[in-house]
Amino acid sequence: QVRLVESGGGLVQAGDSLRLSCAASGRTDVSYAVGWFRQAPGKERAFVAAIGWDGSSTLYADSVKGRFTISRDNAKNTVYLQMNSLKPEDTAVYYCAAKVASAIATMTSIRYNYWGQGTQVTVSS
Repeated sequence: QVRLVESGGGLVQAGDSLRLSCAASGRTDVSYAVGWFRQAPGKERAFVAAIGWDGSSTLYADSVKGRFTISRDNAKNTVYLQMNSLKPEDTAVYYCAAKVASAIATMTSIRYNYWGQGTQVTVSS
């Protein structure tokens, strides 16, 4: 089992930056891809970004391309989501998820096996 804990959320103004972290523990001896998803009030959970095990493959939602960057440090079992030029529409609970069946990044949430509890990001205008 892989346990995930997100951190780094908060209240910021439009144009500001935040860096979210996703720390993994438990069965970190396996290779796994990590995805970030977000859910705004009244909306369905949406894909944000994903990264493969070795960090060479990344995927981004169109809405965050050029503003968000996903990266990972496997020595620290941590995945990061650097969010720049934040907009009010980025307000949501952000979740990280791990996919252990394959280390390849994917946008499909149902392919992820383990989920964190989420961290709130609020962007004021």
